[in-house]
Amino acid sequence: MFKKVLVAEDYDGMNLALKQVLKDMDIQDIHGVGYCDEALLKIKEAHQNEKPYDLLITDLSFERDHKVVKLGSGQELIAAARHIQPSLNVLVFSVENKPHPIQHLFRELEIDGYVLKGRHNIPELKKAIAAVHSGNHYISPELSQVLTDKSLDEIEDYDRKLLHLLAQGTSQADIAEAFQKKNWSPNSVSSIEKRINRLKIMLKANNNVQLIAIAKDLGLV
Repeated sequence: MFKKVLVAEDYDGMNLALKQVLKDMDIQDIHGVGYCDEALLKIKEAHQNEKPYDLLITDLSFERDHKVVKLGSGQELIAAARHIQPSLNVLVFSVENKPHPIQHLFRELEIDGYVLKGRHNIPELKKAIAAVHSGNHYISPELSQVLTDKSLDEIEDYDRKLLHLLAQGTSQADIAEAFQKKNWSPNSVSSIEKRINRLKIMLKANNNVQLIAIAKDLGLV
């Protein structure tokens, strides 16, 4: 079993609960933090001291408060941790259930497991930790189809940038101007309009309002 584990969770009660789960699994060297910056600092120090963590368990969303932070989300923490310790096992424990963010975590950030927070998540969390320790990937059963869903594979980074601006109420002309300034192609008004129409067909939306609503549901915006 893992010997050294770091828990990044901003709610004290959940942080304590996660630590207890790890203790129940005979893991003794457990560290808990409430901020992503603190987690990254611990990962960096442990790696430099040649006493690295075996597993990082992290939430995705962290509430903002008076403290100024550089890393505001679990995604940012995982990405930064990967640069320091590429082999670090990562298990995400979150309420996020939208397909695109979860696909991104597995495909781009190469996480090892994902457990959906719920009322009966403690037994599943233990199962996930054991699976990751055995070298397997784990994802909550209710999310199992997310990784095999190919419907979003044709959505490019360009499309996400376009949807983000569209969701902010930016006109097609202003989107084209913004893309031209950043040298993102295609960037003419007509090409922007064609791309939006293509996205409507792909996401089965009848208009721009519905397109943005669907994009938000999928986690694209």
